Amino acid sequence: MPGDPWITPREAPAMSPCRSIAEAYPLLTKGRMATCTELRKQVPGVFLVNLSFCNLLLTVLNMPFTLLGILRNQPPVGDCICKAVGFLETFLTSNTMLSMAALSIDKWIAVVFPLSYTSKMRYKDAVLLMSYSWIHSLTFPLVSLFFSWVDYSNVYASCTLHLGEEAERRRFTVFTIVFHATSFMLSLVILCFTYLKVFKVARFHCKRIDIITMQTLVLLVDIHPSVKQRCLNEQKRRRQRATKKISIFIGSFVICFAPYIITRLIELLPFVTINYYWGIVSKCLTYSKAASDPFVYSLLRQQYKKVMINIVNRILKRDLYPSSGYNSSLDTENDYCLHRTC
Repeated sequence: MPGDPWITPREAPAMSPCRSIAEAYPLLTKGRMATCTELRKQVPGVFLVNLSFCNLLLTVLNMPFTLLGILRNQPPVGDCICKAVGFLETFLTSNTMLSMAALSIDKWIAVVFPLSYTSKMRYKDAVLLMSYSWIHSLTFPLVSLFFSWVDYSNVYASCTLHLGEEAERRRFTVFTIVFHATSFMLSLVILCFTYLKVFKVARFHCKRIDIITMQTLVLLVDIHPSVKQRCLNEQKRRRQRATKKISIFIGSFVICFAPYIITRLIELLPFVTINYYWGIVSKCLTYSKAASDPFVYSLLRQQYKKVMINIVNRILKRDLYPSSGYNSSLDTENDYCLHRTC
């Protein structure tokens, strides 16, 4: 190409089709999926708004109280406020997990069933999923408040689920197991299932693009070795892109939540005492998920960035971005045409 020291003018015509190979298949499929594009832009916004809401509240409300508990080594607030903070912590953590599961379901439907997306994931269906998430997440903290299982825990230096009386251990054990099984484990199973399906579809599309690439390279017998190597390197990067993105989503979920969940389950055994420092570390890992999600999702999803900007502008009562700007935003992963996923 002009100005490229690696390619001579004689090789430039050969490089041009090689660079366009990766875009050929997505461009053909993009037109076929145009019927669901408008709804695809808006439905994930329901899940993203809910996830942003939970992350912001966890970061702004719960993290400071835990920090105060660590510094003072005692309850940072009174009993009533502590129960309210513990209620919020249980509700928001569960809601965050279920929101991530709902996002993965939306992605799965958009990628695996692109032509029937409008019938399988309507705006009403998204609202129903979020309604279930809220009801599910509210049920457990309400039950814990009723049985007085929300209090300050010295192990985690925060107001959270805490067994007050030893006589309640059996009921508290059943409650804790059911809570984590229906929140963490359910979300993890959904994430693994949906992203595995998305990964298979992405790999299939990448293989089809790779076949076209190899056929073109065979036909272009006069191509320079350096140009051919560039095409092969791009082919390799395309195969790894889906693996990296899926690893980030599932890996961050497991790394941030699993240590705390496992610690809470082990804590149920009467003969086990949790180390104070490990309890603090595991608790801070769950908060790191809420604090890091806005950065991770804003890098991988343009739509998440739009939602966060919209929330900040509403709080500050600014109208820098018109409503049409959000509706016209596209997911940078381009799930429905898959050329960025693979």
